[in-house]
Amino acid sequence: MSSMKPKKMTVKGVKLLEEELEYLKGPKRREMAERIEVARSFGDLSENSEYEDAKNEQSHVEGRILEIEAILRNVEIISEEDFPSDVVGMYSYVKVYDQEFDEEITYKMVGSEETGDNNISMESPVGAALMGKKVGETVEVITPGGKVIFKILEITR
Repeated sequence: MSSMKPKKMTVKGVKLLEEELEYLKGPKRREMAERIEVARSFGDLSENSEYEDAKNEQSHVEGRILEIEAILRNVEIISEEDFPSDVVGMYSYVKVYDQEFDEEITYKMVGSEETGDNNISMESPVGAALMGKKVGETVEVITPGGKVIFKILEITR
């Protein structure tokens, strides 16, 4: 029984995880087995850094496989239609004004497995604070770097 709370993801996000899982279980596992076999052929395993590196990477790959499988067993599929277009929701582009740095930033709201660039997880402190808000609202967020204040300028899809 999983105690993990469901990850909210879009169909696209789930598809990306499924593709990563397929790659890790297929080509990546074969590559790791070959690396370990080559490293093993170098002799004494107790002082063989290539073997140790390959085994560490194999362990990382197997851990990621287990992580993805757990996420996929406990995923909640959401779509853009689940949120009204006038509030911040999944896949919204949110233009905010950062009062401290006197700059405008545009974030794309995504699931936690889809972050990067200016994508921001709905589950992160900033993402969670923006979710459900409307244009004109001001949001205060406590981040590891301190308090941040954003004014929502625009929401698009």
